[in-house]
Amino acid sequence: MDFRFNEEQERFRKEVRDFLEEEIKKGSFKPQCDGWIEGHSPEFSRKLAQKGWIGLAWPKEYGGQGRSYLDRLILTEELLRYGAPAASHWFSDRQVGPSIIAYGTEEQRKEFLSKIVKAEVFFGVGMSEPGAGSDLASLTTRAVEDGDNYIIDGQKIWSSGAHIFTHLYLVTRTDPDAPKHRGISEFIIDMNLPGITVNPIIDLTGARHFNEVFFDGVRVPKRYLIGEKNRGWYQITPQLDYERSGIERLMSNYPLFEALVQYVKETKRNGKPLSEDPIIRHKLAGLRVEFEAGRLMVYRVAWLLSQERLPNYETAMTKTYCSEFQQRLVHTALGILGLHGQLMPDSKWVPVSGRAMGSLLFSPGYTLQAGTSEILRNIVAMRGLGLPSGR
Repeated sequence: MDFRFNEEQERFRKEVRDFLEEEIKKGSFKPQCDGWIEGHSPEFSRKLAQKGWIGLAWPKEYGGQGRSYLDRLILTEELLRYGAPAASHWFSDRQVGPSIIAYGTEEQRKEFLSKIVKAEVFFGVGMSEPGAGSDLASLTTRAVEDGDNYIIDGQKIWSSGAHIFTHLYLVTRTDPDAPKHRGISEFIIDMNLPGITVNPIIDLTGARHFNEVFFDGVRVPKRYLIGEKNRGWYQITPQLDYERSGIERLMSNYPLFEALVQYVKETKRNGKPLSEDPIIRHKLAGLRVEFEAGRLMVYRVAWLLSQERLPNYETAMTKTYCSEFQQRLVHTALGILGLHGQLMPDSKWVPVSGRAMGSLLFSPGYTLQAGTSEILRNIVAMRGLGLPSGR
């Protein structure tokens, strides 16, 4: 792997940074943690679309730019560094579009891909259920054939942005008698169809981005089946690799890290700058070392994709390390900030814009979403080390 960026990539990074800094100056957004999942701004997504930055690595015939996965990673890294509100298009760009390109019909590609890159439609993902999280193959939401349609009944949970998105990429069971990893299929669901109910899940921060989604006799045309019926599991697994290996697993709360460094430079305790305290210096330096290690792991996955090699245990390894780093960052921040760090953003006494407490309340999800650390370590053990499966 070549660790150097070429001149074109360096120019692209600068272009993205200049754009984001100008948007901040204009007041288009304020930097936030977890902007890729909480920062819904269709207007901002359309600005990216006008620059050709949605579907950046997709083929040109489907509206993309035909650029590399490394180029896309440069873009997403800067969006997260600046805490941009990228949630509206994130799932569409990261995994839904590539899945439609890989498995969808030509009709589906023509209908949806151009609208995704123009930020005219926004996709969420309907995978997890109350009884099927990391063990996704245990899902029970059913799709039954009825003439030219499928009738869908069931429930999904933790569906980020389902109350806002126009469409859902839904995983269902189409053969209840088959072994659980078989008999699964995928569908494109218009969220305006009759029979869909979306209920909010308010998280510990008081924010709403998670939802429960109920399907009660929802009639979906057969033309929105993605790929081959009953082969959905084998289509989902590459999508999970996209989901697990993105740099959002490392940089969701990066604005907190930058704010923390600035805080210790500007704040005195007992008459001395915090930046001169050796314990604090060592903690922040240690976080930087860990961050750079995680960043290289993410770039390695992007490089493998650019070589048309499908990563698997590498994505599990990357997501495990990076999500646990984010939790360590939060706890280190609160240790440095003290009791004031536990104040919420609406307090006038809160340091670093309340990012520490918000990240703390959200942080248990870092090692749960997109596969728990326990599941991912099993993947590394079996597929990376060749160890037998645990019983």
